[in-house]
This record gives sequence, structure tokens and C-alpha cells, in this order.
Amino acid sequence: MTPPAKPPGAPRSPVYAIVGNPNCGKSTLFNALTGLKQRVGNYPGVTVEKKTGTLYSQHGQPITVIDLPGSYSLAARSPDEAVTRDVLLGRRTDTPQPDRVLCIVDTTNLERNLYLVHQVLDLGRPVILILNMMDLVAQAGLSIRAARLEQMLGIPVIPCEAANGKGIIELKLAMSRHDLPLPRHAWDIPAAIASAVAELQASLVANGGKAPLIARAEALLLLTDQDSVRVAGSTPLDRRTEEILRSWQKRWEAEGMDWAGTLVSSRYEVIGRLAAEVVQTARVQTPTPSDRIDAIVTHPVWGWLALGAVMTLLFVSIFQFAQAPMDWIANGNAALANWIKRQMPEGDLRNLLTDGVIGGVGTIVMFLPQILILFFFIGLLESTGYMARAAFIMDRLMSRVGLNGKSFIPLLSSYACAIPGIMATRTIEDPKDRLVTILVAPLMSCSARLPVYLMMIAALLPGSSVSLAAKVGIMVLMYALGTLGAFGFAWLFKRTLLRGKPPLMIMELPPYRLPRLRDVFLHMVERAGLFLKNAGTIILAISVVLWFLAAYPKAPAGANATQQLAQSFAGRAGHAIEPLIKPIGFDWQIGIGLISSFAAREVFVSTMGVVFNAEAEGENTAPLTHALNAARWPDGRVLFTPLVCFTLMIFYVFAMQCMSTIAVVRRETNSWRWPIFQTAYMTGAAWIISFIVYQSGTALGF
Repeated sequence: MTPPAKPPGAPRSPVYAIVGNPNCGKSTLFNALTGLKQRVGNYPGVTVEKKTGTLYSQHGQPITVIDLPGSYSLAARSPDEAVTRDVLLGRRTDTPQPDRVLCIVDTTNLERNLYLVHQVLDLGRPVILILNMMDLVAQAGLSIRAARLEQMLGIPVIPCEAANGKGIIELKLAMSRHDLPLPRHAWDIPAAIASAVAELQASLVANGGKAPLIARAEALLLLTDQDSVRVAGSTPLDRRTEEILRSWQKRWEAEGMDWAGTLVSSRYEVIGRLAAEVVQTARVQTPTPSDRIDAIVTHPVWGWLALGAVMTLLFVSIFQFAQAPMDWIANGNAALANWIKRQMPEGDLRNLLTDGVIGGVGTIVMFLPQILILFFFIGLLESTGYMARAAFIMDRLMSRVGLNGKSFIPLLSSYACAIPGIMATRTIEDPKDRLVTILVAPLMSCSARLPVYLMMIAALLPGSSVSLAAKVGIMVLMYALGTLGAFGFAWLFKRTLLRGKPPLMIMELPPYRLPRLRDVFLHMVERAGLFLKNAGTIILAISVVLWFLAAYPKAPAGANATQQLAQSFAGRAGHAIEPLIKPIGFDWQIGIGLISSFAAREVFVSTMGVVFNAEAEGENTAPLTHALNAARWPDGRVLFTPLVCFTLMIFYVFAMQCMSTIAVVRRETNSWRWPIFQTAYMTGAAWIISFIVYQSGTALGF
């Protein structure tokens, strides 16, 4: 239904921001309010997701809703939290400052959630407080005096069960009000700090153009957050305010005063009195169903078994359930290429479309089913509350290499593709931990390596008499090498290049809930779109460039495909790098595959098919395997010996070989320094380890 037109002179459509702690139901509420009327992108200058949606008030007026990243405090510790802080304070030039705020809290942990609410109320803007998960409050033996809380804060308070749709109508009615009251919120700042707050507030008003209440809230944040996170796109602090802040901090340091701790403690005292007034115990509290499940899934022994079962199911699903749709997509790509061949005369333009465009984009699209299955499982694990338990279980292991359990989720995602894995590091607060996780994530064997492993295993162990266990064992070994490599380099970086204090993980374990399949579906669609947008365009461009390098200059008339490739720029590049790769057992033909697969690892298989005049469709590697087994060095020696096949797999375990991953690392770090370093250390490690394996194997007579 088309909304009614806005009459002349009508007030501007209100803009609401949704804020809340992680795992409080913020995204569920956003989806319940906006449905499919959502836009997902990135905040310019920083790869933190920007989600906006639209709903219509009871009067037909459009209301814009911005879903801000989850935060425990406006004193930011990560890029996600910094964006939330900067949007609310009006620091971002690319995002309008919200008129009103929806504060959603996990009511089962009301006192802890009220800390962020308390900071938001300082802003002096209309606020609606949403008491979410009220069904779990009753199960926990608690009751909440919502009317008393509304009276004390002076703002609307809406009890809600966002996952079940309860309270949504009441919330929309409150959001439609034009006369939302301002909070009656006041608290006494400690006397030792009050003068500094007043001086900073006056400077922010005079030099920064801030409204008095916003200036006071920002002054409190500047004193609370000693190491404020700055992200691209936010306006810097003016010089005079910066001088005042540093002056007060030096004075307090000389006096030995913990000014930030004093402010935090004072705020929690106010919140404690507020919670004591409104939270009542209805009955004797007994272990909840979540407590009973946690006794098993976080157990030192049973927890690991449960995690292993979940991971096994995840990998079986990724590699088994995705095969049929992957084959459909591959067949569709082949049918489209054949149709173009029938419709167009033979020539470079046709080859560009079939080999460059369809071959490049189709390679990425073919892996979309695996990505969708991965995100379906991740969505289920997150919405049920198990993902936080998995990170908790992994924390002890991750701490041995200098990381914490929060790095586990990005590394897990990297088994399907490093791109979403790297994007998932945004929730890691410590910048060094986040950067280390980004640097090692591509070492986890992604699905793009799978075709290379399959082809090399088929060449290494040809024939039907070879046991399935031997082939599976080699595959497991490759995945284990990648995982151990990631942990090893993380340990090295945390003790040298990115040295830092051992991380302490503080993570809330949310209550278990039945998953909302609608939210999981929206999560899948959203992530799949970002995956195709971030990776597909880059692969397309690189594939077109590689097609040109393999097609030009033209070989003399009558030359076959292999001769054309040898004559091309790509062939010449293969010959150029042969002295570098010959010590690890590779010749110029394999070198062409290494160069071409820099766009995407799986391109190596199709390149080998062209180089050796064979074809490999899907997992049917038999024709290509025969061609590889027949390949020879100029002196007649077998090229693809078992040792070379094994060395080649190891090279692909450690080498970067993925242009789209490099581009995403560039976006996530806002610098070319780290992707260049990452490419150099991974390629160097791949060559050194391959050299050791090949030369040792040769010396032993393999």
C-alpha cells in the first residue's frame, strides 16, 4: 500500500536509532519493525555495517530506523562501538544525528543493560525504553515494575517479547507520538570531577558548536574513555577541548586519581539504586533451562564433545548438501556459455564473454550455496545462543596463542570463505587482536581450496583400488595444517610484530531461545548479497585481465591451445618465474596456474585443464588426472610425481592466492600496508615450507 503524501509544512520524518547491548534482541526488534524494508551497506571510511529501515506511523508518516551496532557502553572499545557513539553524538558527517532513540534491554540482566541506557539518557533526547525478553524474566523468578521505572526515568517504557511479536504494536504507537517527553534523568557527578566536566562542556559548546546536553554527555565520555577509539568518517575533537582534557588528565595522574573509574562507579551506584527499586524477586530462583544446558555444553569434557558434534554437522552440511545446487549453477554457467557460442561468431569478444565474464563470475557464484549453508548454521547458532558458548569453550585454547575466544567465530567462518571471516572480526575489541585474526584467517582452508585438493589427491592416488580412508586422511591433513599454521602465526605475531597484553575475554552467555527462521533467512540474504558484491566484482575484473593475458599475443595460425598459452603473456610469465618455483618441483606450466589462481584458488584447476589440453568438470577429475600423470619435464621425467602433488597441496594451504581477500583486508584495515604484508608472509611461508618438503622428499628418494 502506498503511504499517504506528506502535506505541505508537515514536520520532518523522525529518525530513530536502536541501541542496546549485544544479544539483547536488537536485530530481532529491527526486523520486526521494518520487515523487508531495509538497506544494508557500510559506513563510509570504515567497514562497519550500516542498516537502515522504514516503517509507517499510525498517521501514515514514514519513520526511519537506524540499527546501530551492539554496544555495552558509549565509551567505545571497538570500531562497532565507536560508530554507535559517533552517530549518537552527531560526529559522523555521513549519517544524520537521530532525533530519538530506542533503547532495548535484556530485562533478565536489567542492571547491567541500564549502564548504556544511563549514558544515552545523558544526551537529553526523547528515548523509548524497551524491556525485552519479558517471558524469560518470569521464568527466572523475577518481576519488573515497569510503571515505576517509567515514572523514575520520565520516558515511555514498553514491555516486549520481540522474538514473539509481543509489544510491537504498543511500541509503534509510542514511536508515532509527536510529543515524546524528554527524560527526567539527573545524577550527581562526583565533586572531584565536576569542574572538569563543566570546563569541557563549555569548550564543546563554544568551540565545537554542540548543544549543552550533548556537550555534557560528550564531556563525560571523554573522561570515561581514556583511549577513545577513532574511526574514519568521524569529526575530530577541536584543539582547545583536547588541551583541556589533557590538562585535567595530567593533573589527576599526578594526584594518583582514577578519574575514569570514579565516574563509572558513580554511575553504577545510581543504576544500582534504580534497579533495586524496580526489580523484584517473585519466587525462589531455581536453575533455569539455560543453566542446565550450560552444565553440559560448557563442561571441560562434554563441552568439547558437543562442539565437535556441531562442527562435524556444519562441515558435512557445507560439503554435502551444497553439492547439488553447486552442480546446478555449474551446469547453468555451461549452458549459458554454450548458448553464447551458438549465438555469436567465433572471436575474441565471444571468448571474453564465455571464458572471462561467465568463467570468472560463475566461479564465485558456484560457491554461493556453501556460503548460504554456512550463514544458515551461523544464524541458527547465534539465534539459539550457542555461538557464545562455542567462543567460551575455545577461549582457553585461543589464549595459548595470544587471542581470545572471540577470534574463534571469524576463523570458523573462514573455513567456507576468508571474506566473511575477516568481516566477522569487527566484534573484536582489541585492535591488535583484531588485526592478528585478520592476518591469519586466510590460512584456514577455505572451500576454494577444495577443488585443488581433490585434483591433486586424484593425481597423487590414482585408481579405484585406493582406500577412501587414505584420500580422506590427506584431506584432513591439509585442513589440520592450515589450522595449525593459523595458530602458529597468531602466536608469532602476538609475541613480535603485534605484541600486547594477554587478552581477557568478557562475554555474556545469552539465554537459549528457539531460532526465528525469518531472521535467519534475512541474515542469509543480507550476507549473501554482501559476499557477491564484495567478491564477485573483483573476481570479474581480475578474470577479464587474466583472459587477456592468456589470449594475447596470438600464436601463429594452426597452433593448439597449449601452444597459444605458451606464446601468451601468461605463458611468458610462467617461464619467467620457473627459476623461482623449480626448487619446489614446479615447472612453467604449473607457474601459469599459480599466476592465474591469484584471482581465486579454484581457477588453478581450470587453468591446468587448458595448459594440459584436458577438461575437468565439477569433481570429475579423471580426464585431467590422466593428462597430469602423462605430463613430463623436457628431459622425460614425470612432472606430477606423488611428491610434487603433495608439495603443491601444501603450497596452496599456506599461499594467499586470493585477490578478493586482499581487497577485503584493504577495506577492513584502511591501509595497503597489511594486505601487502599478509601476501608477502603467506607466500614466503608457502615457498619455504614447500621447499623443505620437496627437497627433503627428494633426498629420501620419494
